[in-house]
Amino acid sequence: MISRRRMLFMPLAAAAQPAQRPNVVVILVDDMGFSDIGCYGGEIPTPNLDKLAANGLRFTQFYNMARCSPSRAALMTGLYPHNAGMGHLDNLIRENSRGYTGKLSEECVTIAEVLGNAGYLTGMTGKWHLGQQNGTPPWKRGFQHALNSPFGESYFPGQMQRSGQRLRLFHNGKEIASDGPELGDKWYSPDLWTGYALRFAGEAVKQNKPFFQYIAHNGPHFPLMAPQEDIARFRGAFKAGWDKLRLERHARQKKMGLLDPKWPLTERPPDVPAWDSLDEKARDRFDHIMAIYAAILSRIDRSIGTLVEGLDKLGVLDNTLILFMSDNGGNAESGPNGTTVGSPLGGPTSNVFLGMNWATLNNTPFRRYKHFTHEGGIATPLVAHWPRGIAANRRGKFVHDPAHLVDIMPTAVELAKTNYPATRNGHKIHPAAGVSLTPAFAGKRIKRRDPLFLFHEGNRCVRDGKWKLVMKYTGEWELYDIDADRTELRNLASANPRIVKALTARWDEWAARTYAEPWIGPPRNDWGAETK
Repeated sequence: MISRRRMLFMPLAAAAQPAQRPNVVVILVDDMGFSDIGCYGGEIPTPNLDKLAANGLRFTQFYNMARCSPSRAALMTGLYPHNAGMGHLDNLIRENSRGYTGKLSEECVTIAEVLGNAGYLTGMTGKWHLGQQNGTPPWKRGFQHALNSPFGESYFPGQMQRSGQRLRLFHNGKEIASDGPELGDKWYSPDLWTGYALRFAGEAVKQNKPFFQYIAHNGPHFPLMAPQEDIARFRGAFKAGWDKLRLERHARQKKMGLLDPKWPLTERPPDVPAWDSLDEKARDRFDHIMAIYAAILSRIDRSIGTLVEGLDKLGVLDNTLILFMSDNGGNAESGPNGTTVGSPLGGPTSNVFLGMNWATLNNTPFRRYKHFTHEGGIATPLVAHWPRGIAANRRGKFVHDPAHLVDIMPTAVELAKTNYPATRNGHKIHPAAGVSLTPAFAGKRIKRRDPLFLFHEGNRCVRDGKWKLVMKYTGEWELYDIDADRTELRNLASANPRIVKALTARWDEWAARTYAEPWIGPPRNDWGAETK
């Protein structure tokens, strides 16, 4: 007799599938920096992602929204997050606000809803964080199959979360015990999310339907957790320290063509100590923290290998577009020292934060972090793999045109050969903000009429061609020529007042139109902690 757990994750046999419309798989990781994976310069081994990049495309200027819920809203809806009601995390609700509702608004539609109406099977696994507690869980926003955590922070069965509550999981709208009979008590979340995704893909193949699958990994978000044997494999690997490793990452990035050699590496921030100034005990502690982080990414990469192998066995890999990205830059929360509480570190009862020192490495070569709209907070890898849809002579190439999470919706709509709707359940919805990325698959330019805009907690930017206007709340506007200075070291605002004025006007118009209401919270220091 087959157990319920085996039934939940057992892939189905391959069958014929319509070839004219591709399957779409979106893989989102949480709090991963720009340079962490091997194909973006990192020393953490990610052979499966590297293989996808070698046989697909790497985007060098792909942007997120600097924070979890806003990025997920932009990805899922193709709108800037305030237009979707999710201008902040989904626990922030402002009275009489349309931009801070703590849930997806009635004025937006999700990729799952659009593709589901076009005949796709739609599934998601992992971290939702789009207002499940406020009335918009995945099963009410177009996902026909879902195994999800409302907020994330989910690595092990029976895990106690920082809120003091036991991990909550939902399967197709029904709450299930994370260590109950459906799942068992031995799983690790990258394997859990991927196993269910493959089971769902098998169902779609059996029904002879294309599918949209969203895999939202909670890793490597704090509290950092991984199996102890995986952590042990990386112990000692980071004893060279953040200073030397940043230099090595930057050199690899330039050599591989990811970065223009004329863009220098940003300096180590004043709050980050020189590695050589630390004693051996401190170095061992920091090595341990980074070993946990690396173990998480390594296991996510391994799960991606499992996904690719499973899709290949199902006979659908060639016609499946796989997109891999992160929801924000590296996370400096908890400051330079990070956090190490509990035993064993990285276990299900511990509380480990990576901290500012290692986040500076994560975001090589950029400055600032999650929360902020300088490049370190908003630049994410985007790996695109689609054997049938990406020309053979394009494989392994870079796409240097700017792109954004809001572009995933138009891309999916085009590939599904359907239309973006004007209404949802009788409500008029906003036009999609992005453009399709499919021209890049054929080596053509991504043409964009409007600038890209970002806004989170008062931090803001406008990206228009080579120009980037950016502000750290509550500072002044800064202006950078990104073509010449991607690492944002030469502020040209005072020398170009007309450009600053013009882009500020575009910002003001956009903010009024998209419900990006002025931020009234306190500013944050350089590692994201609120200040008075």
